[in-house]
Amino acid sequence: MTALLRIERLDKRYKGGLHALKSVNLDIEQGEIFALLGPNGAGKTTLINVICGIVTPSTGTVTVDGYDTVREFRQTRRHTGLVPQELYTDMFETVIDTVSFSRGLFGLAPDPAHIERLLRDLSLWDKRNSPIMTLSGGMKRRVLIAKALAHEPKLLFLDEPTAGVDVELRRDMWRLIDRLRDTGVTIVLTTHYIEEAERMADRVGVIRRGEIIVVDETASLMKRLGRKHLSLHLEQAMSKLPDSLDEWSLALADGGRRLDYSFAADEEHACVPALLKCLQAEGIEFTNLNTRQSTLEEIFVDLVHEDDEALENGA
Repeated sequence: MTALLRIERLDKRYKGGLHALKSVNLDIEQGEIFALLGPNGAGKTTLINVICGIVTPSTGTVTVDGYDTVREFRQTRRHTGLVPQELYTDMFETVIDTVSFSRGLFGLAPDPAHIERLLRDLSLWDKRNSPIMTLSGGMKRRVLIAKALAHEPKLLFLDEPTAGVDVELRRDMWRLIDRLRDTGVTIVLTTHYIEEAERMADRVGVIRRGEIIVVDETASLMKRLGRKHLSLHLEQAMSKLPDSLDEWSLALADGGRRLDYSFAADEEHACVPALLKCLQAEGIEFTNLNTRQSTLEEIFVDLVHEDDEALENGA
């Protein structure tokens, strides 16, 4: 596959001294959905604004479809769509007029059929002649998405697109993103709803204090960094575990009636049978056994926590 978006040694330092981006290197392939995760202030929005030409980088290069975002701004902006966090647009315009106007801003000929498809996909067609000021917050966010897609971009940025919206809109947006992927649109998503990234993204990147600390395929990341959690429901409550089980780092819970064990996902076949054998040798009986895989959210929290610990320890 071809990298539609290429970021090389990108730095952004503001006059006040804030080092917002630090030597960011990233390739995003054509047609993929990439989720960019990070805590507040990590640099997600700054990175998107640099790519979209809203913020000028201090050093480094960004290319979209081979065009440099600084030297060839018009070409890169033509290929890029942005749905920002903030709800801003002309509140007195009708829905269909503001979306059609956005298409015209990029020098494209009117295409009423394309605009109608967009508005129908976003459940806005019935509101097409309504002034934007009369819409609910969720409907206004749908309008922003329609405006970003009006000029048929190859690369679409969704910056916290479902923040503060209802479940129905979130599901509508998931379906729309699936359809856009099918047409070859490349999507970069930032979100605090990590289940969105887990559900939709081909790859995940985590940014912390302006640095990309990990990039991997979603499934591979969960397998490589994820953990499994085993719970055993004991027949008899225990107040203390035998010393022979110390090596397993087990934890008693639920008043001593449950035994919890966490282990690396790739160690399951080696460690679980050995643990059960030790429990049998100690005469510890259980009535039920449950396992679950750690979520992407848990992996994300662990990554950020590890980074904080490293900073505290001077690493």
